[in-house]
Amino acid sequence: MTHVLESQLPILIVLLVLGTVAKVATVRSGGEPGALSRLGPAVLVPDRMKAPVMVACAAGELVMAAGLLLTTHPIFRWGTVAFFALSTYVLLELRRRRPDAGCGCFGEVSSAPVGLRSIGRTVALTVMSVMSVWAPVTGWEAAIRPSWLMAAGVAVLLALSPEIEEMIDRVRFRAPCEQRRGPAESVVLSRLRASGTWRAHEGELASAEPYDSWRELCWRFFAFRDQDQNDVVFAVYLSGRRPAVRMAVVSAEDSGSLPEYTPVSA
Repeated sequence: MTHVLESQLPILIVLLVLGTVAKVATVRSGGEPGALSRLGPAVLVPDRMKAPVMVACAAGELVMAAGLLLTTHPIFRWGTVAFFALSTYVLLELRRRRPDAGCGCFGEVSSAPVGLRSIGRTVALTVMSVMSVWAPVTGWEAAIRPSWLMAAGVAVLLALSPEIEEMIDRVRFRAPCEQRRGPAESVVLSRLRASGTWRAHEGELASAEPYDSWRELCWRFFAFRDQDQNDVVFAVYLSGRRPAVRMAVVSAEDSGSLPEYTPVSA
């Protein structure tokens, strides 16, 4: 039983340290204008607080990682549980309130919209941290006794990490998603029609073919009409094998009152 409880401690420590380094690097680099406005908890605070919130989150992760590594004090164990449980709540709020925002878990690498995989990862990390609360050893002692349970935990987290695909794409294309040539419109439309969002709303559409399509940054938009002549707009993220899909309905009364704008594309 001891091996089960301690098996996930090294994974938690490594991920907390990676999260710290990635967040600090993102804040220091500055990235593209407005980059922090699309990442994690920074999305939910005023502009002047975005960078301090990212740094504070990174500092908290570093403190917890050090505590798990060097001590068995319950404040660090339960603090880690609370951190990942709160992270799950924040991701659910981001997915509801800002479906275009990334989780920011590993800085700007985590810029893809929050999906079920990102949420599933924080749930898995919460479970792992609960398991580790009663581990009788420190993190460094657990690290020198690796087991198949540790390997299984790593495999689960890799499967739930969309950042892996993003890093592979960056190695292949050496440019952020916004600056890459996107897949053909027909390919993106096929991905849309394979999504659960499309299946949930397909019956409401007057036609299966979009009357308009355009790209903005890393999203491809498709506009349809529904049975009541409202505009139904689907947005498909252009990166990843299972891209995020979002949908919005604009009523016929509202569509004529919306201000005109010029789409800005990378």
